[in-house]
Amino acid sequence: MPTVLLRKSPTAFKTLPLYVEANPDRLNYQSLGRPLNFGEVIERRRPVEVPSTHRFALELANLGVSVRLTLGWQDREYWVLVRQQRLDRGDVVLKLISGYVPAHELNLPLLTAIQEIAEECLLETPEGWLSGRFGDTWLPAPYEGPLQYRETPHFSLASLTGATRPVHCSERVLMERPRAYVHLPTASLQLVYDMRLEVPKDVHRPSLFHVDERLEDGELVARLDRSQADLYLIPLQHGEPQEQLLQLHNGRLSPVATRGLWLSESFAPQDGWVVRDERIRWKDWWIGRALAVAR
Repeated sequence: MPTVLLRKSPTAFKTLPLYVEANPDRLNYQSLGRPLNFGEVIERRRPVEVPSTHRFALELANLGVSVRLTLGWQDREYWVLVRQQRLDRGDVVLKLISGYVPAHELNLPLLTAIQEIAEECLLETPEGWLSGRFGDTWLPAPYEGPLQYRETPHFSLASLTGATRPVHCSERVLMERPRAYVHLPTASLQLVYDMRLEVPKDVHRPSLFHVDERLEDGELVARLDRSQADLYLIPLQHGEPQEQLLQLHNGRLSPVATRGLWLSESFAPQDGWVVRDERIRWKDWWIGRALAVAR
């Protein structure tokens, strides 16, 4: 039976539309107009086009943030993906941890990324749930109460080397260098941070669970469903992903079938600053990687 962890009103969320200017060397975004609620954002997320994928200026519905999270555990590394049923697009995909950037964090989207990790990626041990730290700062414990968080040990979160082309917010450079792309089908700017989560060596038999919010009867409801962990791992070898999908439960890794699997648009080909696809098949993503290596 799924456990309700949190209920909140969607009207509390506000974000801002954007004006984006891009050239081959950099991308700059700034807020535009009045704050929008969740429903207004969805209404604005309609397809747009650009005359050039390397140089353009246009208005977009919102700023989104994702995290390509590398999990370090028992001297091995894995990319973390979550399963999501996207009601606005009518599909089910594996995607990076991600979320909408609220209006008050538009110039500090890294804070949103850290919050999304705390909300979506949960680490359970037989002694309780792990808290985390980003440098000297504790991550929020969004489900404290329904879940028992341990005081020690804790996982460590850190930024990894980012993209080469700078992204600016109102001319202020984002120092963590996220990868950026404009997703044309949803008229959104997406920032992808590269981060690492290190599980302490003295943590035994960990399990990974994904928690996501769904709109139900006018409320955003976050549930933990132990029968559907919905959090997946792609193993890495020398930093490169391997063609395998795993789940971690009670300290054991088990393989997951990938037949018919789709990945979100962040895995699709990027042309300049633009991504045109809604999603990409798992097998097509691997074919594309193989062709890139062969070149």
